Amino acid sequence: MSDATFNLSRRLAAEALGTAILVGTVVGSGIMADNLSDDTAVSLLGNTIPTGAILVVLITILGPISGAHFNPAVTFAFLLKRQIGLQVALAYIVVQVLGGIFGSIMAHVMFELPTLQTSTTIRTGFGQWFAEIVATFGLVGTILAGIRFRESAVPWLVGLYITAAYWFTASTSFANPAVAIGRSFTDTFSGIRPVDLPGFIVCQLVGAALALALFSWLLNPSKPAGE
Repeated sequence: MSDATFNLSRRLAAEALGTAILVGTVVGSGIMADNLSDDTAVSLLGNTIPTGAILVVLITILGPISGAHFNPAVTFAFLLKRQIGLQVALAYIVVQVLGGIFGSIMAHVMFELPTLQTSTTIRTGFGQWFAEIVATFGLVGTILAGIRFRESAVPWLVGLYITAAYWFTASTSFANPAVAIGRSFTDTFSGIRPVDLPGFIVCQLVGAALALALFSWLLNPSKPAGE
């Protein structure tokens, strides 16, 4: 999805900016939703819709520059697919993580909360770990199949997938190590304890690798018998 004419510095800037705005949206909409309603379901809905919407926007405007990964699990999948080099992949991951942390700080400043926070929200256990495998598997599979069949629809496919996955996964579909790390820096509605990060991140990478393995086979048409 990226245009090779954009140099690495611009691609890294796009990845950092996109991840910062994504996490800022997740955290900021969570704070707003929690402030406006005491109903957890309503707050989750108020967190879900902006997240899906901003993904459509960010992938549309920044995808032509960097590929719009905004996600180390996606970058990991494209590294395994050999569509991105190791050094560039590592640079992408670093700026994604830094952007995610800045996104939480940005949300705190907007809502006049303490700038630096550490989450105390417990998110652990087999159900949530398995949910992150499922969520990331689906996300990476959506991206791979979207690029294969209708690249122009990828922003909408990803936005709609994450909107749905917020509700059908037990973990509310982090599906992104940089987002998870960024959310560990906020003790608000969307936070996750730092101690819970390793389990989430490992499962996200497993989900990405499984999606690549299956969809690499699924999207590769075979010739009919006899040809």
